[in-house]
Amino acid sequence: MPMTEAQRRARADAKRSQILDAALSVFAEKGYHATGIADIAAELEMGHGTFYRYFESKLDIFAAIVDDAADEILEAVHAEPVGAPDLASYEAQVERLGMRLFVVFAADPRRAQVILHEALGADPAMRARLEALLETFAAQTAGYLDHGIACGYLRPDLDVEATARLLVMLIVESMRACIGSEDPVGVGLRTTRAGLALMFRGIAAAPAAAG
Repeated sequence: MPMTEAQRRARADAKRSQILDAALSVFAEKGYHATGIADIAAELEMGHGTFYRYFESKLDIFAAIVDDAADEILEAVHAEPVGAPDLASYEAQVERLGMRLFVVFAADPRRAQVILHEALGADPAMRARLEALLETFAAQTAGYLDHGIACGYLRPDLDVEATARLLVMLIVESMRACIGSEDPVGVGLRTTRAGLALMFRGIAAAPAAAG
C-alpha cells in the first residue's frame, strides 16, 4: 500500500531530525571548520546523496541547527511578558526564564558548544544571526528593567541599556560554563542560581544588626 502524503512528510521530517542530531554531535566534537559532509554522513551510515536531499551544504545544516535553537530561545524569552508588579514577582520571572534557557542549552552540552562557540567563527552571516538574537534578548531584558523602574521596585538611576547587556552576557556565560564539564546539568544549575543571587542580592555582606 503506497504511503500517503502525510506519511511521506512525517518520514521526511524524521529523517531531517535524525540528520540534524547527528550533525550537532559532529560539529560539537570536531568543530565547524574541521567537519565535512562525509563526517556527518558517516555518523548516520548514509550516502552523500541522501544528505543532499535534505540540506544543500554544510553551512545549510549548521544554519538549521542555529535557527532551531534561536526559535527555542525566543520562545523562552517571549513566554515571560513584561509586567511583573513587584520585585519578588520579577525575581520569580527571571528564575523561570533562566530555567527555560537552561533547558535549551545546559541539558544538551552539544548545543551549547555549537551555538555559543562554533557559531561565532563559522561564517560572518552566522555570527550576525547570533548577534541579532542577543540584541533581541537584550531589548526584551531592557523592557523588564524599564517596567521595574516605572513600578518603583528597581533603582531609578539604573543604566538600563548597559545593565540589560550585562545580564544577557551573564546568562550566556552561565550556559558556556557547561561546555566540556563532566556535570553540565549541575554546572548549569549552579551558575544560573549564582547569577540570580548576584542580580538580586549582590555580593556585599548584609549589614550587622544593631545591638
